[in-house]
Amino acid sequence: MYFIKQKLTKLSMKIVVLKFGGTSVGNIDRIKKVAKIIASYKRKKLNVIVVSSAMSGTTNDLIRKTEELSNNFDSAEYDVLLSSGEQAACALIAGRLKHLGLKARSWMSWQLPIITEGPYSASRISKINKTKILTFMKTGGIPIITGFQGINLDSRITTLGRGGTDASAIMLAKFFNADACNIYTDVDGVYTTDPRNHSKAKKISKISYDEMLEMASLGAKVMQPTSVQDAKLNNINFSVKSSFEKKRGTLITGTKKIFSNQIITGITSTKNDAKVTIVGVKDKPGVAAAVFKPLSLNQINVDMVVQNISLNGKETDLTFTIKSEDLKKTEKIIKKNKRISFRKFSYDNNVSKVSIVGVGMITTPGITYRMFQALASKKINIMVISTSEIKISVLISNKQIKKAVAVLHKEFKLD
Repeated sequence: MYFIKQKLTKLSMKIVVLKFGGTSVGNIDRIKKVAKIIASYKRKKLNVIVVSSAMSGTTNDLIRKTEELSNNFDSAEYDVLLSSGEQAACALIAGRLKHLGLKARSWMSWQLPIITEGPYSASRISKINKTKILTFMKTGGIPIITGFQGINLDSRITTLGRGGTDASAIMLAKFFNADACNIYTDVDGVYTTDPRNHSKAKKISKISYDEMLEMASLGAKVMQPTSVQDAKLNNINFSVKSSFEKKRGTLITGTKKIFSNQIITGITSTKNDAKVTIVGVKDKPGVAAAVFKPLSLNQINVDMVVQNISLNGKETDLTFTIKSEDLKKTEKIIKKNKRISFRKFSYDNNVSKVSIVGVGMITTPGITYRMFQALASKKINIMVISTSEIKISVLISNKQIKKAVAVLHKEFKLD
């Protein structure tokens, strides 16, 4: 495509990638604070690559505009529109750095370019042309690069999904072989559970990729799951820090077992799940694939799945969870699916998923019992159960979410 084969000598100074989230650049005062943080790294004689999200609220506002215009807004134009928020934030950061006497400029993803593959709104970065950025940094410049986006092989702008600036930072760290990657956000690290919902949550100093990936995919909003996966695949250690206060953050690393005496590392919960049940599906080979294939093709992520076979063995009930915003689309797809027959479609969108995560449970028996017993002690009913090697998830009523997190946090000695 646009790649120039040019041998560039290695920069003499270390490279650090700094990512700033939407809340970190949410207003002019916060952008001034971010500029000070960037300048502090430059004073340490480091080569700094900055990647920024849009100012908080900007992306949601743009999404609302598309919904007002159309209930099926063109996907390519959707990505063009949503990518504009990062462009504004990067220009503001660069402008402030210049005001402070530093050499800086904003770079749009297509100007490098950052190449992506995959569908609109859910693309993944495959290549980054380093030439222009390395040349600029050699002159002492600080590049401010738009996160959350790239361009595909048709030269159309694509986005990486909500929270995609995390993925941009991880992949920039990979392609530039950065010595450090720091993710700045509105919290000072990863906590044992959301501190806004449980006052006894405590900060985790180090956490493994696998545990962070489970926590991110199960509701912890500190990191986008695909970015943690990218970090794991490329063995990139990164830290989560606060842009509002000078505190040591959390290091996410490939170390398999960081706390030898800690069985459970964290507890997560979700707020936007829905439980779908398809009653009386004719039980035959391929029926589950027939149900879930069209959902997958429509970018609907299915999570917990339970199948109950009838006594006569001729019918099955399928229960699964999805994001609540996908409920209407899911119902429409299921009811239009001519490859399956069923007696009833029902749903419950007043549910939440609570999960315990920890590599320690691999070698520790009795964790499942302790979790279920703790929930039972507070009369919390479990609807669906899902497990993996390092996590156990249960679906419960969303009215009981705080009570469940509190009792589990205490049971596994995280208070």
